[in-house]
Amino acid sequence: MDIEKIANVIEADAGQSLTELRDAQGRHGRVTTAEQIMVRAARTRLGLSQTEFAARIGTPVATLRDWEQGRFAPPGAVLCLLRLLIAHPELSSELQAA
Repeated sequence: MDIEKIANVIEADAGQSLTELRDAQGRHGRVTTAEQIMVRAARTRLGLSQTEFAARIGTPVATLRDWEQGRFAPPGAVLCLLRLLIAHPELSSELQAA
């Protein structure tokens, strides 16, 4: 498996560098998915806690935690929203107003 190639594709999809993808190379045990990284990247890019981010995107905080911890993958529409928020964090204020 070519980790560098996979990391490049995920970063291109997310629209930003995600260094934690490469940091996990060679480690065994817990597997981190691209979806988990994207959820966490969007939240941290906005500088929000899990509770604040969950409220902002209109989902229960328990669901957000499940996504970040890899218990469940977010649905496709949420992944699209996360990509938009990573690329355009200013859109977050639009969600708050809605």
